[in-house]
Amino acid sequence: MDTKTTNVTTQSDPRIDIEFCGACDYGGHCLALANRIREKNSNANVVCKRGRQGSFEVVINNKLVYSKLQTMALPDYDEVVHVVSEVSQGAEPKEIKGQQPINCIIQ
Repeated sequence: MDTKTTNVTTQSDPRIDIEFCGACDYGGHCLALANRIREKNSNANVVCKRGRQGSFEVVINNKLVYSKLQTMALPDYDEVVHVVSEVSQGAEPKEIKGQQPINCIIQ
């Protein structure tokens, strides 16, 4: 009998890919969000990856749930953590609607 071991992410082990803009210095935001996710969901596999200009894209189990390229704001971290918790319980990933305030003052 031929047995193979495969590394499969189950519903209880959500995979979160965060693409961040390195030029925008969003690496710290990515690490902060990853740490918050892991605090509440130790089984989560979080990957921070440098990506496109202006990006902060959150993908849970291959589903885009938040795009800074579309919203021009960073996601609400608490809502991201909540959605990851739901996914670890077997729910489907859902869109993140909450945003952090935009701290941009034009004078």
